[in-house]
Amino acid sequence: MISEFQDLSDKIDQLAEMTQALRRENAQLRQANAALVAENMGYQRRLGEASGRLEALLGKIPGLDSADTDDTLPENEEAR
Repeated sequence: MISEFQDLSDKIDQLAEMTQALRRENAQLRQANAALVAENMGYQRRLGEASGRLEALLGKIPGLDSADTDDTLPENEEAR
């Protein structure tokens, strides 16, 4: 009977150790996730800025309006 209590005590100790290890891992994963979220937000900001710059450059091209921005090729391009 004492050995059963000892086995139970050992299992409880193992469970406590696993719980602490999982809590540490969870904290690390939360930190990594927060860093990735911040990095993603930075990439989204940069992408938005690049998109704005690209639209500004496209707006400076003479003769280019919204009707000309479709995916059709000019007549001389189709001959290639």
